[in-house]
Amino acid sequence: MTDVLIRPARLEDADALAELGRRTFLDTFVAEDGFAIPYPEADLLPYLDDSFGPAAVRRRIEEDRSGYWLAERDGVFLAYANAGPNGLPHPDARDGDQELRRIYVDKAAQGLGLGTKLLALSLDWMETHSTGPLWIGVWSGNLKAQKLYAGNGFTKAGEYEYPVGAWRDHEFILRRG
Repeated sequence: MTDVLIRPARLEDADALAELGRRTFLDTFVAEDGFAIPYPEADLLPYLDDSFGPAAVRRRIEEDRSGYWLAERDGVFLAYANAGPNGLPHPDARDGDQELRRIYVDKAAQGLGLGTKLLALSLDWMETHSTGPLWIGVWSGNLKAQKLYAGNGFTKAGEYEYPVGAWRDHEFILRRG
């Protein structure tokens, strides 16, 4: 893995990051060998454009108080993470708290330890940029991610319905600190 570079994302990365984000979301949540959530196309397609389109990625890269990192090898993006001001609907959430918003690894790069490295980088960054606890929203069916986050000191603090169009995913709100 010594040939993999982990670095802050730049605006010129937005198109490739958008493609990676869209692909990894589909692989994780929609694909038959993923969680196979049957999102209706009328809900899924606008969600993908709004969440993973180049303009959305550019906004996240430029956002104040946010961090965005990617892992690449020979110019090919393999994984990414994004953290920023907490937007999870929890009564204890305060301005100044940080949330790990996304962390995804391309199928072809899984097993290289990139997710672990990006998580550690994100958590370190969040600790130095947060005035309160750290937050993560995770799909209730993603037991592997829940176990990983628990191993990093996160506990369940609540639940909410995450919108993918009109579809609602049941999510857990995790907190550390």
